[in-house]
Amino acid sequence: MAADADPSRRTYSGPAFFSFGFRPFFLGGSIFAALSIVAWAYAYAIGAGMIGGRAALIWHIHEMLFGFFAAIAVGFLLTAVPNWTGRLPVSGMRLAALFGIWLAGRVAMLMPAELHGIAIVIDSAFLVVFAALVWREILASGNTRNIPVCGLAALLAIANICFHLTASGSGAFEITEHAALAVPALLIAVIGGRVVPSFTRNWLAARGAEALPAPAGRFDQLALGTAALALAAWVLAPDAPWTGVLLLIAGTLHFMRLLRWQGWQTGAEALVWILHVGYAWLVLSFLLMGSAALWPRHVPESAAIHALTAGAVGVMTLGIMTRSTLGHTGRAREADAWTAAIYLLVIAAALIRVGASLFTPELYSTWITASSVAWAGAFGLFAIRYGPMLVRPRQSRRPD
Repeated sequence: MAADADPSRRTYSGPAFFSFGFRPFFLGGSIFAALSIVAWAYAYAIGAGMIGGRAALIWHIHEMLFGFFAAIAVGFLLTAVPNWTGRLPVSGMRLAALFGIWLAGRVAMLMPAELHGIAIVIDSAFLVVFAALVWREILASGNTRNIPVCGLAALLAIANICFHLTASGSGAFEITEHAALAVPALLIAVIGGRVVPSFTRNWLAARGAEALPAPAGRFDQLALGTAALALAAWVLAPDAPWTGVLLLIAGTLHFMRLLRWQGWQTGAEALVWILHVGYAWLVLSFLLMGSAALWPRHVPESAAIHALTAGAVGVMTLGIMTRSTLGHTGRAREADAWTAAIYLLVIAAALIRVGASLFTPELYSTWITASSVAWAGAFGLFAIRYGPMLVRPRQSRRPD
């Protein structure tokens, strides 16, 4: 699969940092994830209403989705697409320019209110350019199997633009917020549905296991189709009972999908089981979304949203980032104590944040702070431990 494929066959003579998309975007995205959550937690704690000329909550939502998550998704896909298409990767000056646009977007989101128009153009350019790159690479290769990934890249760019246009407080903001959240959910369902069983199969087969993950088939198509339909309903009619039912069905199907991947056999290797944990958070987010639609007095929507963002997005991104970095820099795909600590911190951050919405309203502020510290610790540790690997040339020989 893409993240396990060996990119050493590619020729590139420039700085290692701009040889593959995962290098700048994993490092930049991890540092930004740690710093931005600290900024948000501080603003929340002191009651600051604004960050960079925007409502603090709007800034937080946008930067978690289109600043942090978008960076990691772009880094992964820029590395995976060449393995799907057989074409040379985006590297060198083109990659540096794309990374520069992303950085400019982060600065633009701190501009004062009177410069919002300029900030929107700068920030929106990143995902528009990226989506165009993905479409060009996939179509040029004739690899129609990955057209859905192109569509999701385009949806992410469109969702960002719509988020900006409605963030002023119009009645359409809830729709665009849900649409912005639905895209990473679908990306995890689609990409996770490839990498989790593939990496699990490779690891189990190498150890002679007889029970291997079920191959992809019609059940996976049913699960993905139901998830897409349920998320569309959540975007358009989040409070409708039938939306809640659809989301519960989607959650059940994806739980069954997860069970088919034999995750319980992978306890000996954190690099593998963390991916199953990340996908389990996606399952939980569907179930909580459905429950919030059907029983809003008992299940707050914020719990569902943070099961998706802090849970599925946070855990899955770190699982992919650690494994991909080790593999693509020529190192053994084995989790060390640093990596285990990264995983435990991000899982704790998600549990605390979801628990704050569900169980501890009287300690809400305290638990938000604790969750933010754990999140910043997880991504900060990634930057410290994996940053040197991302900036240095690939090892000449892969130990594994």
